[in-house]
Order: sequence, then C-alpha cells, then structure tokens
Amino acid sequence: MGVTDAEMQIYGKAALYLRKPERERMEAQAMPFDSKNACYVTDKVELYLKGLVTARADGKCTVTVTKPDDIYQMNPPKYDKIEDMAMMTYLNEASVLYNLKERYAAWMIYTYSGLFCATVNPYKWLPVYDEEVVNAYRGKKRMEAPPHIFSVSDNAFQFMMIDKENQSILITGESGAGKTVNTKRVIQYFATIAVSGSKKEADPSKMQGSLEDQIIAANPLLESYGNAKTVRNDNSSRFGKFIRIHFQAGKLAKADIETYLLEKSRVAFQLPDERGYHIFYQLMTGHKPELVEMTLLTTNPYDFPMISQGHITVPSINDKEELDATDDAITILGFTNDEKMAIYKLTGAVTHHGNLKFKQKQREEQAEPDGTEVADKIGYLLGLNSAELLKCLCYPRVKVGNEYVTKGQTVAQVYNAVMALAKSIYERMFLWMVIRINEMLDTKNPRQFYIGVLDIAGFEIFDYNSMEQLCINFTNEKLQQFFNHTMFVLEQEEYKKEGIVWEFIDFGMDLAACIELIEKVSCL
Repeated sequence: MGVTDAEMQIYGKAALYLRKPERERMEAQAMPFDSKNACYVTDKVELYLKGLVTARADGKCTVTVTKPDDIYQMNPPKYDKIEDMAMMTYLNEASVLYNLKERYAAWMIYTYSGLFCATVNPYKWLPVYDEEVVNAYRGKKRMEAPPHIFSVSDNAFQFMMIDKENQSILITGESGAGKTVNTKRVIQYFATIAVSGSKKEADPSKMQGSLEDQIIAANPLLESYGNAKTVRNDNSSRFGKFIRIHFQAGKLAKADIETYLLEKSRVAFQLPDERGYHIFYQLMTGHKPELVEMTLLTTNPYDFPMISQGHITVPSINDKEELDATDDAITILGFTNDEKMAIYKLTGAVTHHGNLKFKQKQREEQAEPDGTEVADKIGYLLGLNSAELLKCLCYPRVKVGNEYVTKGQTVAQVYNAVMALAKSIYERMFLWMVIRINEMLDTKNPRQFYIGVLDIAGFEIFDYNSMEQLCINFTNEKLQQFFNHTMFVLEQEEYKKEGIVWEFIDFGMDLAACIELIEKVSCL
C-alpha cells in the first residue's frame, strides 16, 4: 500500500480509478479516531451509516437512540477504501458494505476479499482496461498492484506456468453484476499478453482474423444470439459458457467454448419489461437494408408478434452499432459468405414463425392453414417446400410401434408445434455456431495447459419463471455452495489440523436442503 503517486503513473489515466492518491492515504493515517465510540448504525435506507456513541446506559446506546444489537464496530480511517477487506481490524457486514460503497463512489470498482476479488458494476465505461493497464499488471504479484480482474488473470497465468497445472477462473453474481463484461476482460488480457507464436494456416476462401482476434470476436456473435434484456439487466446472458484458453510455452495455442442451457423459451415469449434476443432487433434497424430484404423482414418489430411482446428498443444498447459488431465478428471468425447468409436467413425464418395463421376446419377439430404467404417465406428462407411444411404441422407423422401413422392436430396443438419448431431451429443454429467457432479456434498446434473462465447466467426471479430459469438459479445456488465450502469449511478445517485456536464462523445458509431436494434421485 506504500506506493507513491509517481509509481502509479505506469497505470496512466487509470491510476485514479485503481488506488487512493498518496495525499488521501496520508490524511487518513493522521485523522483522529475514537475506536471505542466510532461505529456503524443500521439505517432503513442506506443499510448502514457512520455514527458515534455519545452515551451508554440502561441497555441502550445513544447515537441517535438505537439498540446495541444495531451497532457494529468501525475500523480506523486508515482502513477507508481499503483494497483488501481481509486486512480490516473489524470485519463485519457493515464495514464490508461501507468499504465497497466508498470505493464505488470513487469509481474503484475492484476490491479484494482474501482469496477473492469483488467487483461492483459501474454501468459506465471506465478507462481501466487499456493496453497500458494490461502491461502494467503483467508479471505483478497480487499485492504489488491494485485490485483488478487483470491481476486475477495474471495470477492464474503465473500459477499455470509455475505449477504446470490447468487453472480456472469462476465469475459469479446475480444478473447485471457484470460477469460477462469481466469474462471479456479476462479473454482480452490473455489475448494481449500471450500472443501466439505461430500463426494457423489461413484458408484463402475466408476473410479471417488472427487467433487473438477470433477469441475476442466470439463474444459479440454469441452475445447477439444468446443475450437479451431482462428486468434487471439490459444485456443479460441467457446461456452459460465455459471458455478454455489453451497455451503452449506461455503462448496462445487454441481456444474452445462449451455452452450450457440456452434459454430457448425466450424466442417465443418475453415478459412486458423484457426483450428477445438482440439479433432480431439488430436486423430490423434497417442499418443493413440488404439483410432486411434477404430475410423478408420489415423495419418494424411490431409486425412480428413473437418478438414484440415486451420492449423492442433498449436505451443503453445501440442496435445499429451492435449489428456492425456482429457482422464483423462473423467475418473475423472465418465463416464463409454462404454460412453468414444462412445464419441471417435462419434468424429471419424463426422470426416469421410467429406470423403463421391457422384455423379450424368446419365441423371438425382439425386445423388447417389460414393463408400460405408466411409459410412460403419460411420455406424460401429454410430451403423447404412450404406445402410440405404446413402438412407436417397440421398432419404430423408419429411412430406407433414399428409403423408411422398420420395424426390430426387441433389449432392449439399446431400453434404449440410452430413455437416448438421456432425454438428448436434457433437452438440448433446457436449450437452449430458454437461448433463452427470451436473449429475455427482450433489451430491444431500442440498445447500444454489451459485457463478456463466460467460465465453463467445470473440469479433472477421473474413474475413468470421458466424451467430454464429454475435451472439457472439452481446452478447459482450450487456455485454459492462451492464458494462457501472453499472459503469457509475447507479453510477452517485447515486451522483445526494446524491446531490454531479458532471460533467457527457461521457463514449462513447455503440452501443445502433445497439443493438436495432438487438433485437427489428420490426427490424432484
């Protein structure tokens, strides 16, 4: 912590957002402090406020007047905006939250807590990710530099090189906490410090970028097709991913992405305060008229009921710029022009599914098409015969024993089949894109170890919760249980083994009973 302002200059303009200035630290050291009476007091609005006990009598403390149980010990001023909260003299909920709040007010969004790094999402761009900052963190030990996701990344890289073992970075938090943004920063860091030594053989038929560019470009494409606005987050990941960055002698060798549980129900349904996947609205901006024409779409999302049940624009997202980023990413990743056009056509075909109309035959429960114009568009985009498509929807063939029989469908059943088909096409297209991305990120170069980065959809509770959301929340609970076990249980068991006198810390409920209820075979 005894770093001078001059030494902080290596971080450039980011220095102000990473560590308190020297003068502020010296003033905090000299500030008078009454350790017996300084405290935090509970508050209904702010949760905790700084206070000073002026009297103690009859089981009460006078701060304003409050119960003794509502008072928490305060750390001396020298601990204000401390970089590692494990160094605090008094470690309680009030001191932790107040420290995070004070650092956030100064735009210092990263803070260590022992082995972990906590971040508070600023919801704005800060100049703390420039190449100058990347270079400043390179090769630094954890306590030699201010808290940052780059420091966590570099430590993982150094451990991999020294211990000759694979490493993993686990990024958790509720929806909107900034998990995906920090995942991208980890990838950016490795793509900068470990530039591959040998280039993969280029395919002359593809306009592809370098391995480093491709690793970074995978994010905008997957975000367009896998992210959406939710109640709490304008750019919420609706799928999980585990990204492995493989290295050979400290240089990038290849990468691969494993995805989990795309929320395909969002294709056909959105709550009033939400939006579907970004790509639908990017295409309809009219920013690239040739794509609107090719996909037979319009520039008005309200023409397509399936994707306009909620919001159609998001103030914090420029869909025109994002379409450019998506299109560039497809090119950089090395998709052929035919593949690129096929991706857009499939996206358009999915959008048109919500406009299919069916009616009931007279004196029958059987459904029949109410016009064929939309089906003709879908057939064109999918390369199918539209008449056969409608026949399969209204009269599906099902296997009974060893034979196939034709089954009649009601209007409601046909609409359910249409939505299921749209969701299935979208999901399979998404998974195919991931497979193709992995093929393009595979250089066939030898590799030794990898660093994995886990980014899953965050915990959320909606008015209407899908099966996918239950699985997302369950996964988050499992990760929280893993965190608790690593942070508290294993650590305190180590203290016992070493004979350290230690009072066991109650870290609170980790919903173990709820987890068992869901995952045990004999339960749900």
